[in-house]
Amino acid sequence: MSQKFHDRGDHIIYHGDALDVLNSSIPTESVDLIFADPPYNIGKRFSQFEDCWPSETEYVEWSYKWIDECIRILKPSGTIYLMTSTQAMPYFDLYVRSKLSILSRIVWYYDSSGVQAKKHYGSLYEPILHCVKDKKSYCFNTNEILVEAKTGAKRNLIDYRGVVPKPYNTKKVPGNVWEFPRVRYRMDEYEKHPSQKPEALLERIILASSRKGDTVLDPFSGTFTTGIVSKKLGRKSISIESQEEYVKIGLRRVLGHKEYQGEHLSSVTKNTTMKNGRSAKHGVEMGDLFNVNC
Repeated sequence: MSQKFHDRGDHIIYHGDALDVLNSSIPTESVDLIFADPPYNIGKRFSQFEDCWPSETEYVEWSYKWIDECIRILKPSGTIYLMTSTQAMPYFDLYVRSKLSILSRIVWYYDSSGVQAKKHYGSLYEPILHCVKDKKSYCFNTNEILVEAKTGAKRNLIDYRGVVPKPYNTKKVPGNVWEFPRVRYRMDEYEKHPSQKPEALLERIILASSRKGDTVLDPFSGTFTTGIVSKKLGRKSISIESQEEYVKIGLRRVLGHKEYQGEHLSSVTKNTTMKNGRSAKHGVEMGDLFNVNC
């Protein structure tokens, strides 16, 4: 049984199991954009939930069920971005390519100050599939996501390939390798969660693949980055989260609630005390993100 919170309908939060809520509460072909960042089956602890399936097969079978539900609720012109671990992404890729058109296989790259592998090459990226239902009719707002083109903007080179020479463009559409820093303790957006995604990542996705007034859904909301960025950019949002601890983050960040069942809701209080000329150790030890512990 899920619990629903909302503010006049523009932003909705469901406290419940993602598969159950998708199946029972979200109408067919009603959502413009989906960003899905599920548990990765690598042994992390998300509040009261342990991210560890009995087998890889069971994890993949569970994933196919919610992916099918996401496809059902996506509009014919809709877009979905799918994330998972590097280990599981080949299963996702093979499964969805028979149901959707995969436009891009994106690499979200970041540096890591955490403990890295010593006997193999450590993971410094997470994969993202960019998929649409109809590759002839989908939203992609080129001008909203342009980045600097170094050839034109910094090197000031001239393109002599045409009849008339002209400077190279100073802006371009990003490639499929995206460099955004992971969310760290001292960042303003930081929330207590083991795999928080940065607002900058979601901003690019939402600006590119939706329009103002569109509905954006996140079935595994966590720290509700998708919801808050959707709100800032004038989109509607539907957020689903199974863990009460994280639902309270969404109520505060997205709906602006000050209280939940008599509990005051406030952002993380950070200790920035300096010790011996160095900053104190804080927060979560991130380690090697894809160290499988289950």
